[in-house]
Amino acid sequence: MEQHTPRQRRFGSRRGAGRSPRRIAARPRVLMGAVCAAVLAVALAAGFFSAAGARTLTAAGGLSAASPAAGGAPAAPGVEASADASAEVSAPASDKAAGTADAALDARIQAILDANSQYQIGVALMDVSSGADPAEVHEYGVREDFVAASTAKVLAAAAYYHLVETGAASVDDPLGAYTARFQLREMIQQSDNDSWSLVMDAVGHSELTDYAASLGVDYDPETNRLTPAAMARILAGVYSGTLLDAADTAELLSYMQDTNYETLIPAAVPDGITVFHKYGLLNDELHDAGILTRDGTACALVIYTKGQDLSDVPERTEVIHQLTQAVAGALF
Repeated sequence: MEQHTPRQRRFGSRRGAGRSPRRIAARPRVLMGAVCAAVLAVALAAGFFSAAGARTLTAAGGLSAASPAAGGAPAAPGVEASADASAEVSAPASDKAAGTADAALDARIQAILDANSQYQIGVALMDVSSGADPAEVHEYGVREDFVAASTAKVLAAAAYYHLVETGAASVDDPLGAYTARFQLREMIQQSDNDSWSLVMDAVGHSELTDYAASLGVDYDPETNRLTPAAMARILAGVYSGTLLDAADTAELLSYMQDTNYETLIPAAVPDGITVFHKYGLLNDELHDAGILTRDGTACALVIYTKGQDLSDVPERTEVIHQLTQAVAGALF
């Protein structure tokens, strides 16, 4: 579900106490999501998250050393990058490390932006592999804030999990007709706006602004605006395990896979690259914000676009594909 800001839905309808057919049908998906999250949590506990690579967001928006309880980025299954994409944008493997943006990639991204100048496009790219420079975000195109649409749901989810970890809430608390865990999953994996409203109400708008500020991110839920770079930092904090504990990190990441809209970044990566992402579609905004991983290499890729209206979504989808292919071909 899309096309609403949290404030618009906040004063809209709520789910009734009864269980709609859609919700009943969703129950098996909830159980499967819980199983996947549990498996991922075990993997994380077994060492996917490295304490040596732990980092945390600073007030300036960068990353710095975190407590030993925080984790590093999980590794993903290996895959060979597309030969065509690699030949087009990558330097030989001996010339640069995987996950490192270089002048060739910069030029390729800029060429794609120049060829689609009829749209406002902002791209942020951040290496979140273990040992990468945690403060470096590569920005291209529009660097100002966009209406973040549903990509901001990741921030809302992290804020709720933070309440859980501080003892102020529980994933088993009732939110609407279901539990908070159910609403978090629906909000992220199904992009449900009613779930978003319930989570936002539970966190509180001013509290969410304060939570974002603690991450070095300027965010007002009333306007729901973020820069691509700020969104990249939020993703980096989630993926690296520095915002949340291992179990909550695993659960949130599991919801960011196999979502109800896999036609943007996930559709453009070579087979085998793992993608955790959240898309956004609202009026003239079409966005995707994700983490791409393979064999210990991981990057945050945020692509925000603003066009005329929904009529040019197919064209902007193709632009997102081109940008994703350029990044995947160069970094993996």
